Amino acid sequence: MKIVFLDRKTLGKDINLDRFNTLGQVEIYETTLPTQTLTRVKDADIVITNKVVIDKEIMDNSDIKLICIAATGTNNVDLKHATVKGIEVKNVAGYSTSSVAQVTISLVLHFMQKLNSYINYVEKKNWEKSDIYTYIDVPFYELKNKKWGIIGLGSIGTKVAQIAESFDCEVNYYSTSGKNNNTKYNQTSLEELMKESDIVSIHSPLNDTTYNMINKTYLDMMKEDAILINVGRGGIINEADLANKIDSNKSFYCGIDVLEKEPIEKSNPLNKVKNKDRIIITPHIGWGSVESRNRLINLVFDNVKEYIV
Repeated sequence: MKIVFLDRKTLGKDINLDRFNTLGQVEIYETTLPTQTLTRVKDADIVITNKVVIDKEIMDNSDIKLICIAATGTNNVDLKHATVKGIEVKNVAGYSTSSVAQVTISLVLHFMQKLNSYINYVEKKNWEKSDIYTYIDVPFYELKNKKWGIIGLGSIGTKVAQIAESFDCEVNYYSTSGKNNNTKYNQTSLEELMKESDIVSIHSPLNDTTYNMINKTYLDMMKEDAILINVGRGGIINEADLANKIDSNKSFYCGIDVLEKEPIEKSNPLNKVKNKDRIIITPHIGWGSVESRNRLINLVFDNVKEYIV
């Protein structure tokens, strides 16, 4: 079997792929441009991709038998045509729950705790000049008794809910599919969740229902000093509306790990935000702890091995 990795660089340089050599002839490409994909997979039996698109044209002009997606999302593969062609497609799920939840909490704590302000105070030697033992001029707050609204109560949303509870937050959730009936937490409408929450974190998939779901209408409903976190998918929040909200007179904070187009484009309106202390943008790191990436590659290996055996 010929096994081709199309975008190995997305897995991180610290992940070892040597074990795949026990399963067949392996070719590894760090990145692959759309114009290079067909040439590289034309005679492959198994293709492993994270974000490289495998569409109808690629399938019709190659001998691919198995596509392994090194991620949970499958939007980069034409699943319908794969079925028509008899090509098996396998993704992985559940590997990044702890990692994404941890990044979610980190983003929230950044805004709640204001640690950067206090770190800068010390680094600028201001503490050395102080006539008292402490400095608390930048107000920070406890999570206790805050209302935490979760959009998308899947495995990641549930993990975040559990952590929020450990901080004594009141947890409510909105189901984007309408199919979640978790009775442990209070289910609300999106309008109520946006109006009542001190913190809102997004953990839902991107689809026709959730695209641009959080727009000006819902952003304007949020409380003053509210925190909005998106570690779900880019495109769920309207980025132009978000930029305007952050630069409005009211205090509002946002942590984003995902954007509609990645990597971030120079023209993205969030690059032009004036109130830069109110926004954090991280480069899609939520899924990427060392442990998470090792779980991911173990599951991909199992998918390939299961197919071959």
